[in-house]
Amino acid sequence: MKQTPLRLATFLALGTAMFSGVNTFIGKIGVTAIKDPLIFTTLKNLVVGVLLIGLWFAWRRWREIKTLSARQWTKLALIGVIGGAIPFALFFTGLSQTSAINGALIHKTLFVWVLLLAIPILKERLSGGQWLGIIMVAAANLFVGGFTGFKYNTGELLILVATILWAVENVIAKIVLKNISSLTVAAVRMIGGSALLAAFILIRGGAGAVFSLSGVQWSWTLLSGLLLGGYVLTWYAALKRAPATYVAVLLVPATLVTNILSAIFVTHALTTVQLINGALLVAGVMMLILFPTRVAKNISTAPVTELTADH
Repeated sequence: MKQTPLRLATFLALGTAMFSGVNTFIGKIGVTAIKDPLIFTTLKNLVVGVLLIGLWFAWRRWREIKTLSARQWTKLALIGVIGGAIPFALFFTGLSQTSAINGALIHKTLFVWVLLLAIPILKERLSGGQWLGIIMVAAANLFVGGFTGFKYNTGELLILVATILWAVENVIAKIVLKNISSLTVAAVRMIGGSALLAAFILIRGGAGAVFSLSGVQWSWTLLSGLLLGGYVLTWYAALKRAPATYVAVLLVPATLVTNILSAIFVTHALTTVQLINGALLVAGVMMLILFPTRVAKNISTAPVTELTADH
């Protein structure tokens, strides 16, 4: 893997997977503690919004806003709605009704939906070795310790719809990121999405519940918010530098992270199934990384130094 942007994108995407896997586990605890998934999601996203605003001004990205066209604003607004608002409410409502492992498994089908959209729309291509890696990663998701089968309930359906919306957002974001910094896209997405969620809470009269949260509930919210902040920052930075298909597949190892945490803190056992899952994930990811010939053609031309400019 000689291409520096792709190498950087790889590390960023794997970092995103780490943030995602931990946050799925923590998010399950947080949404259970707060009991209202919409309030938990909104507050968590507001934490990220405040963080990104600080970084936005620190790196003087607010100047970029003045240069955006009406079409770019429309796409950013769409990202805020279908990426930063609706799917978050659906995902954490669904997560409150199903297990963290089931939620993680469904969310990690994101790469499938991204593949279905990015190949015809973005004209992205994968090498034969990468397709083999994708098959191995998909197979790995069938071997998850603690997974007892899908319940086919409302919670799982909500998470699936949220995942498909995020896939659509990824394709739109890939287009937008050609001319806009990843920090600006992430900030607008989270700030706009949080504003919509907060407005909905006010309309339904749930603002009072926010001020009645205990210190423990706020702690889970802040922790989940910080993890989400890391997820968003690394994800968009990776997406700017590499094809959506490549980045989406590298997010799948998050399932392994959630699975390990569940084994340590919930089931207290490491099974053969978990070892198979881990081996397939590692092998699949290595295949994806080691055979980037055709993927490299779609790499963003963003210089490596833009990572610091973005963040």
